[in-house]
Amino acid sequence: MKTIETKPNENPEWVHIDGDQKTLGRLSTQIAMILQGKNKPEYSRYLNMGDGVVVTNCEKIICNSSDKTYHWHTGYPGGIKQITHAKLVEKKPEQVLMLAVQRMLPKGPLGRSMLKRLRVYAGQDHPHTAQINNEKE
Repeated sequence: MKTIETKPNENPEWVHIDGDQKTLGRLSTQIAMILQGKNKPEYSRYLNMGDGVVVTNCEKIICNSSDKTYHWHTGYPGGIKQITHAKLVEKKPEQVLMLAVQRMLPKGPLGRSMLKRLRVYAGQDHPHTAQINNEKE
């Protein structure tokens, strides 16, 4: 028997997901699985084998926790910052889904390269109609 060597996917397939009335956690886990390539038989955890994902209507995503807050640190002494989920949805609705998916991906250069294949849009329109091959519900 010979060992089959898999190579990273140079030209990924693109999947379109409509975020209208979807739950934040369930949608972000589905996106993380596609970005990592865990839905493919040739999955390899140290290679970027996943597909690209385009998400539309992300301002209509449902979050069931009412008191959710996002925390980050600026790097300066006393620089802890926070924002509530409702304010973040008003300000940047795309950022909510990006943060949820980013925290589910591996940390380091591999996770950052996977996150580059995620495109999130607040409305229905997006400029990636030529790349999308299949629709996910």
